[in-house]
Amino acid sequence: MTTESLPRTPAELGLPELPVVVGPADPAAHHVRAKLDREIRALLAYEPGTRSGADPEDLHQMRVALRRMRSVLKLSGRLVGDGAEPVRAELGWLGQSLGEVRDYDVLVGHLREVIADFEVRDQEAGRRLVSRFVTERATAKRRLTRALSSARYSTLLREVSLLSRSSAEEVADEPHDLVTGLAKPHRKLAKAVRALSADPPDDDLHALRIHGKKLRYAAELAQTSAKKKRAKRIKKLIKATRDFQTVLGDHQDAVLAAERMRTVLASVDGPVGFVAGRIAERELARRAEARAAWQDAWTKVDKAAKALHA
Repeated sequence: MTTESLPRTPAELGLPELPVVVGPADPAAHHVRAKLDREIRALLAYEPGTRSGADPEDLHQMRVALRRMRSVLKLSGRLVGDGAEPVRAELGWLGQSLGEVRDYDVLVGHLREVIADFEVRDQEAGRRLVSRFVTERATAKRRLTRALSSARYSTLLREVSLLSRSSAEEVADEPHDLVTGLAKPHRKLAKAVRALSADPPDDDLHALRIHGKKLRYAAELAQTSAKKKRAKRIKKLIKATRDFQTVLGDHQDAVLAAERMRTVLASVDGPVGFVAGRIAERELARRAEARAAWQDAWTKVDKAAKALHA
């Protein structure tokens, strides 16, 4: 299938001309379908920029839309039918390609900022270091472009759009309180926090961030179904989870950057190796700062989540 034959607009996917609008009185299934409708439109809107690569933010926002859809389908997919889980798995396939390029975008952007603060005599070696990752990013981008031009991607778009349009006759609007449903991702996050050691491995903190992100996306969905008082409390939870993600995101970025520098140090020496060593030292310090801050961020998330059911 060529790029030209892919569905490129909401209309070509059979979506309504305007985004679906729901209110607190609507059944939970309607909110799930409306969320899928909004996010598939966002994914389509950011796809051209992701393909061109002109602005890394387009790829980032396309990936966010995809992850929100995956989260919704994980927590509430049963409300839109049996096809939810296969679609969620396929979104994971696309997410891997988007995530690989996004990781390079974050790394390259951060390295350029760091190197800009170095002495002039280290700038050339710094640029040579960055060019290694720019080349690797180009290879990952080609893989992503192939994925976005595939029949598999086209099929995925159509399957998501079908879930967003499933009618009341096709899927029963079973009773379901999206706000009450926030207790489940909160419990999972709290359990993961309690299971951590005093000095947890980096991978455990990364997993914690993923749990926090799931809670945030679930809260974003629940906010659309909540009445005014509860909606304000959910807004506080969303902010707390966003801050929590930021702290642990900085930690993960530092871990990955330091690991990349270790790889470079194993294969080069001289000026480039010197610059890589300086960067690795900075990243380890950034990692330590995040480790000192994440527990305070978690306390705010926990407090905001518990306030919903007070």
